[in-house]
Amino acid sequence: MISPGPARALVVVGTRPEGIKLAPVIAALRARPEVETRVVLTGQHTDLLDQVLRVFSITPDWDLGIMREGQDLYVVAHGCLVGLRAVHREYRPDILLVQGDTATVFFAGLVAYFERGRLGHVEAGLRSGDKWRPFPEEAFRKLVGVLTDHHFAPTPGAGANLRAEAVPPAAIHLTVNTVVDALRAIAERPHQVREPLLQQALGAGRRLVLVTAHRRESFGAPLREAFQALRELADRHHDIVLLYPVHPNPNVRVPAAEVLGGHARILLSPPLDYLDLLYALRHATLAITDSGGIQEEAPSFGVPTLVLREVTERPEGVVAGVAELVGTDRVRIVAAATRLLDDPYAHARIAALPNPYGDGLAGERIADIVAHALSGAPRQTKDWEPVGGT
Repeated sequence: MISPGPARALVVVGTRPEGIKLAPVIAALRARPEVETRVVLTGQHTDLLDQVLRVFSITPDWDLGIMREGQDLYVVAHGCLVGLRAVHREYRPDILLVQGDTATVFFAGLVAYFERGRLGHVEAGLRSGDKWRPFPEEAFRKLVGVLTDHHFAPTPGAGANLRAEAVPPAAIHLTVNTVVDALRAIAERPHQVREPLLQQALGAGRRLVLVTAHRRESFGAPLREAFQALRELADRHHDIVLLYPVHPNPNVRVPAAEVLGGHARILLSPPLDYLDLLYALRHATLAITDSGGIQEEAPSFGVPTLVLREVTERPEGVVAGVAELVGTDRVRIVAAATRLLDDPYAHARIAALPNPYGDGLAGERIADIVAHALSGAPRQTKDWEPVGGT
């Protein structure tokens, strides 16, 4: 049904990656007079997300503040369901928009369904094929897909996954990934590094290796083995410095300190704000990560990426050659990193490859689709078309 007057869109944001990837969508929607757009934060992340909101000049209309010390998925579920129900009933949006695969995304989708509203899923269709890896994100992606009315697929592979799950083709839109929009919007801004350990790493006169690792499925022995590989790399290569912004979860922080602490060229920093993280990535020789966002962002800066997972829901980077799956196995990590650190030709070849994840226009496409669906406004953009139609 097309709404009389401005339609109402409610954008739900829970974590820092969601804030980054929804910022271009929010900006594009707010430029459309046919759509009144408001933003609600669940508070699944707090300080990390607040930094991103400031960078993109986003002022939320509601903040549920659900984060609790030691929270688990049951706490997040309760906070999201109760808080978002109240916001949905107060605002009565014509569509609720979510991004990605967090607890916020799935439980927001449930609220839209319970309230008989429409749901748009940004970054729809990503699949690893293993419901336990990554946990719980893979299940959340599939579950929210069942509830979604408008699937905004970031890649042809994601669109193919949705069609294989019998999603109607008319409900699938190939938009590419909004993370590239976000990078283009801010990457060239002048930036003064805030984190002292990043300043130290950049001033060390050595090549920078950026590390991020926090996946739940790696907790315990797998994560410790990956950390042992990082320490071995630092021992072998005296011309590198490893910077690891450590996730505050004790399952990450404690083994990181035990295995990596005390090494002169391994710097364990607090989590970086978004601009510091992008600055580090731009100046890195290599990224070693289990983060989905880094897999998408690193190719924009020509940074080869080793993925600390056995499977990824972002296979396009692996297919394109900008990323390599190494799991948490010490031997595999050391061998792959050594090859890229020791062979300048191998590194240069990867650095020259284009980013397979986007063209910087995803936010505009999504806003255009939403405006058309809600108000009947003529489409001003087309869905992205792969070169050669593949």
